[in-house]
Amino acid sequence: MRKNSVVKPFLKWAGGKRQLLPELRKYINEKSLKKCTYYEPFIGGGALLFELQPTRAVISDKNQELINCYQVVRDSLNDLIEELRKHQEKNSAEHFYETRDLDRSAKYKNLSKVKKAARIIYLNKTCYNGLFRVNSQGQFNVPFGRYKKPNILDEAVLKAVSKYLNKPQVKISKGDFAKAVKDAEKGDFIYFDPPYDPVSDTASFTGYDVNGFNRDEQIRLKEVFDELTGKGCKVILSNSRTDFIMDLYKDYQDKIKTVRAARSINSKALKRGKVDEILVLNFSVETKIEE
Repeated sequence: MRKNSVVKPFLKWAGGKRQLLPELRKYINEKSLKKCTYYEPFIGGGALLFELQPTRAVISDKNQELINCYQVVRDSLNDLIEELRKHQEKNSAEHFYETRDLDRSAKYKNLSKVKKAARIIYLNKTCYNGLFRVNSQGQFNVPFGRYKKPNILDEAVLKAVSKYLNKPQVKISKGDFAKAVKDAEKGDFIYFDPPYDPVSDTASFTGYDVNGFNRDEQIRLKEVFDELTGKGCKVILSNSRTDFIMDLYKDYQDKIKTVRAARSINSKALKRGKVDEILVLNFSVETKIEE
């Protein structure tokens, strides 16, 4: 399948994988993706999905706002472009805060899916440092970014992504990661990119989802990782290189790859920079995912 180079993330997402793509691709034989189904249960910005553009894919996330964006890009592109154009014309600090505060009112639930998606994309493009963060009430709470020329409406990218997502064998769903991969079969490929285990007590960034993702969830994810391994699926998982995660995946220690990644999406400038992350594989590097 010929890939479209314009298909790329339309949202900036905390923990996005664009910079790790060269490392991830070392372990993925793209020809083999034609023979299997690609699963990504923590889709985020979709950097790896859009880089690979697999023929058969199941993408999901428990974040309703995020999944709504993907569904609207797929199903209602022209209406979305029209709404984003309105935001682009009105962009200012006043308009930003007026738009951001919509989820603090009762009328928010009555907004159309298109207006909700346009709101999220607009806020993502114009908020401080491109964060997606909500408070304990599930309300978007990142301040205005004051960019001179934010790229609020990238029609070429949105159209290319919409065309890809409309392929009949690409499925989008909202839900728990375990449910998302329950139908995976031998030979299928799964990429897990969960909220990372915090490297310190103050470093946690689970604010993109009001429910968070604690260490009990990390343990449950490891159990699903093991189940998929038992099925004969090929799995790669990303996470931070903490003692907890290293111990949790000690059964795969000979297949853990440490990588240095620059993390620029952080509300505090001093906490941006190179950090150790890991890729946990359940297969030998030499075989990639083709066998």
